[in-house]
Amino acid sequence: MAELMKNIKKSKVLTLKDEISYADGQVVSKTLVQNDAVSETLFAFEKGEEISTHESGGDAFVICLDGVGLITVDGVDYELTEGQSIVMPAKHPHAVKGKERFKMLLVVVF
Repeated sequence: MAELMKNIKKSKVLTLKDEISYADGQVVSKTLVQNDAVSETLFAFEKGEEISTHESGGDAFVICLDGVGLITVDGVDYELTEGQSIVMPAKHPHAVKGKERFKMLLVVVF
């Protein structure tokens, strides 16, 4: 059986925002789980960096781990700060931008 979770230590207490680092002028991602049912990815956005408008086949749950992010769903902007979350519904156009430096956990359920 293939390993379900990767790129993360198991049986250890972790602080998720410390599991990914910012990089100048980039969006950094680190996949934790990817299969037909769920996808879990850590992201670190430098200020002003973004993932442009797109749609997903599953509901996408975003948890802000650090900084300030701007989430756009169906053309409406939502600001997320540490500890806040939002669901971007499946098949709805959405985008993510670092309003400031921004780290998030993305969980997509298919």
